[in-house]
Amino acid sequence: MKRSVLFVSAAVALVTVVAGCTESGRDTSARAENTAAQDCPFEVDESVTTTARIAYQDIPNGDLLVKDSGVLEACLPNATITWNRFASGGDVVQAFGSGSADLGLMGSSPATKALSAPLNIDMQVIWIHDVIGAAESLVVRDPAVTSVEQLAGKKIATPFGSTAHYSLLAALQRAGIEDQVTLINLAPDATTAAWQSGEIDGTWIWEPTLSELTDGHVLLTSADTAAQGVPTFDVAGATGEFIEANPEFLETWTRAQDWAVQQLLDSPDEASVGLAVQLGITPEQARTQAEGLQFLRASEQASTEYLGGGLAEDLQANAEFLLSQGEVTGVSAPEVYRDGVYVDAAKAVAEP
Repeated sequence: MKRSVLFVSAAVALVTVVAGCTESGRDTSARAENTAAQDCPFEVDESVTTTARIAYQDIPNGDLLVKDSGVLEACLPNATITWNRFASGGDVVQAFGSGSADLGLMGSSPATKALSAPLNIDMQVIWIHDVIGAAESLVVRDPAVTSVEQLAGKKIATPFGSTAHYSLLAALQRAGIEDQVTLINLAPDATTAAWQSGEIDGTWIWEPTLSELTDGHVLLTSADTAAQGVPTFDVAGATGEFIEANPEFLETWTRAQDWAVQQLLDSPDEASVGLAVQLGITPEQARTQAEGLQFLRASEQASTEYLGGGLAEDLQANAEFLLSQGEVTGVSAPEVYRDGVYVDAAKAVAEP
């Protein structure tokens, strides 16, 4: 995997959007509409009595399938597990900092930000939910715009500090127009309204918001920027305190995530039903959205390309980018990013 470090200078018009979390009340009704809660597909661990506060996002990957199926609750019947919905990875990082979440989904850029100054949060990446592809893309309104170079003078929205922001700046730099585009900081739930009102010309955003912008067209995807050496990921992070105190919980959580990835790879039609219930869309739409993401089994994740080494290199490269954008005040030492990846659970699950 090629690793790249970006140094980008962009004209930025900042619109601050505060996006909080909401506790999900959909679990019981959602499962009733779908199927009975999933029985544990591996050995139940009744010894775990952990209280775990999980931060999730509406992204069509295995984490949402674990939530919908209830598989984690089935495998850890004596644990107290709560799921709280967040609008972005930046909000999950804030929750880590405030002590209001134990583990949760975020992009690789927010994870990098957490591990860098000034936040320097004691956390580790514990799983790669997906390698981001076409499910996170640059969509523009004007059909006459067919190249990134034609975005000069346009207003483009993206959540700052996110993986989408990272990919967008890479594309603008490659096109040589990084100082000719006005960037607007918008959370996903605010992007649709700005698009509909005509306030923005385009956005680099992820599913399911991406599919709501039906009158636009995709100009570039995160798969394209990954092919150019700038890969991005949706990852799970957990606080250092939680990891140290709960290795058994994390191993079972990882087995549940690995089970969900297997369902997405081997039985995508069935898996799409659970995703659809959680996202409030049709199974066909859910499957289409999920196809824009690459899912990795535990055996792949434990390899040197990902949790076993390569991901730490990507996080450090991302930190250089965030520093150039003023999103962090310093890049941590390489060992901070290496130590910011927890591979033990993935290795345990990957063992035959």
